[in-house]
Amino acid sequence: MAAVSALVLGMTGAARAQNLTMAVGAQVTALDPHYHALSPNFAVATMLFDTLTQFDADARLEPGLAESWKVVEPTVWEFKLRPGVRFHNGNPLTAEDVAFTIARVPTVPNSPSSYAIYTRAIERVEVVDPTTVRFHTRTTYPLLPNDLSQVAILDKETHEGASTDDFNSGKVAIGTGPFRYVNFRSGDRLELERNDAYWGPKPDWAKVNYRIVVNDSARTAGLLAGDVDFIDQVPTSDLATLRRDNRVRVAEKDGLRIIFLALDHMRKDGSPFITGNDGKPLDKNPLQDLRVRRALSMAIDRNAIAARVMEGAAQPSGQFLSEGAFGYVPGLEPPKGDADAAKKLLAEAGYPNGFHITLHGPNDRYINDGRIIQAIGQFWTRAGLRTTVDAQPWTTYISRAGKQEFSAFLVGWGTSSGEASSPLRALVASYNRDKGYGTSNRGRYSNPEVDAKLEAALREMDDEKREKLLQEATQIAMDDVGIIPIHIQKNVWAMRPTLRHDSRADELTRAQDVHPAAAN
Repeated sequence: MAAVSALVLGMTGAARAQNLTMAVGAQVTALDPHYHALSPNFAVATMLFDTLTQFDADARLEPGLAESWKVVEPTVWEFKLRPGVRFHNGNPLTAEDVAFTIARVPTVPNSPSSYAIYTRAIERVEVVDPTTVRFHTRTTYPLLPNDLSQVAILDKETHEGASTDDFNSGKVAIGTGPFRYVNFRSGDRLELERNDAYWGPKPDWAKVNYRIVVNDSARTAGLLAGDVDFIDQVPTSDLATLRRDNRVRVAEKDGLRIIFLALDHMRKDGSPFITGNDGKPLDKNPLQDLRVRRALSMAIDRNAIAARVMEGAAQPSGQFLSEGAFGYVPGLEPPKGDADAAKKLLAEAGYPNGFHITLHGPNDRYINDGRIIQAIGQFWTRAGLRTTVDAQPWTTYISRAGKQEFSAFLVGWGTSSGEASSPLRALVASYNRDKGYGTSNRGRYSNPEVDAKLEAALREMDDEKREKLLQEATQIAMDDVGIIPIHIQKNVWAMRPTLRHDSRADELTRAQDVHPAAAN
């Protein structure tokens, strides 16, 4: 009997070594890799699908499904595909699949944040032969290899006519990625199995249980109890304790996600969640006044949020990216918190007694998001504004934000490229569906000077000149308080001590980046 028990235990241990259970803190809203440009969705997409180019853990561009690329004319890029790559159903990857994918991206219906921003520069796709594809761009466009790192390549035969619901049901959740689809329960978990025919490095795990656990305490408790092997978005309140706990290994990396406030720039005659102190609607939107926007920004003590709310897991910021990133503006520091100066600006703008404003935000998407908006609400109150804070579940919140329902609201933006062109295009470029600009510009900020600098940068092939244009566009947008940057997150993961993690600056949490600790 003892021998049988030992055998069973040995089999259990062997099985466990092949399986990985992960708990992630953000909702996955779709398995359709072209539906919603959202980091949790993209993390999942990179487990099931591949892109032509990709970024490594330090945000450096490297080959993906394309083994090489080059400029053959000022407006023509040629990409060579890896030979022998197959989709999970056995279909070979060809240039026709790439052409189909590029055509599909802008046509996905009801997309809350479209991936079309990454394909808009392409005027047409030329299939040269089964492994060679050429992209003809409307103008010179230096960022095409970067942009294509965000576009998952689909199988024309399988995905022609497929809907987002078809992906979510698993019917067409078929890619070339390191894992295959097994099961998806929205809001609960995604189950995967290893793709043993994968063209790249094989994952260490035969099966992956990718659980969605938005409650911070529940993720930590699950790790400590042994119910899960790995968690992301480690609660900042638990960091000090976990670092000392020999049952846990912590991995950290400076991130590329800016947490910021978006403002209602769209409405001129009042804003839905701003009233006078008597509760009556105002006849104009105070957020149209630069002095008011500066006052709102100046009232916030970012150092206090970074130290007390984020407990050191954030860097206060006055722009999109941290120092060292391409397009970072030297000397553009965040305003120092100053309630008295904010009151003075409000008085100059005609609001000596302030006004009433509701600050909206999610309570289950970003690290400490509910606590951040509570802190900002208190800072605004000290500056003379009657502030109400309304935190909502992400799925409800982001739908309303996408419909421009709010006056002031907290959002985050993460980029994999570490270049300022990404947030500039998505967050502050004037919304333009045809160009794919402003896809996440939910406050509908618009400044022709920013647009002109950005468009010039996107045509400039000289890196030094392009960076200068991006810096100028960033400076204009920040001086104009197009958004209110708060801080840049630090990415933190925790796991069993028998595991190690290839931590990523872009914060993606993926099973292929987790390995047994003894592995090289």
